Amino acid sequence: MSALPVPLRRAGYRMAHAGLRVYWRVARPHTRGVKCVVRDGDAAVFVRHAYGDRRRWELPGGGIRRGEDPRDTAAREAREELGLDLADWRALGAVESYGYGKRTTVLCFEAHASDRALTLDAGEILQAGWFALDDPPAPLGLDARVVLTRLVLPPS
Repeated sequence: MSALPVPLRRAGYRMAHAGLRVYWRVARPHTRGVKCVVRDGDAAVFVRHAYGDRRRWELPGGGIRRGEDPRDTAAREAREELGLDLADWRALGAVESYGYGKRTTVLCFEAHASDRALTLDAGEILQAGWFALDDPPAPLGLDARVVLTRLVLPPS
């Protein structure tokens, strides 16, 4: 966690995200990221970020750093955002997501938490909670909706 005060960190995340949105609209890049399905039985953690559309619930996750293994990215994001040090990440698959003028390949991983205690990065995360996967919080963000419908809760 950073030594900067939370309001300053949140402002930094919001400014950086606004700058990235301009870049994405101009450059139209293809990016890669991960989403983490952190489970306890039939429930999973959903978060509301301190930047972007702060009303929408997403799955934890983030961008893959150059040279970083995507499974390591999932572990890092769960540790940074939720304070969870989880092992045994299982790949669920990949989906394509489109938004803000960019295309993102979202690699999805699942891990099981031994308990539901979370230590949030308050600079990045406004709110987090455990919700039933078949009754997620609303409104859902685009990535969470795509991951849930295509990889986690496929039609029977």
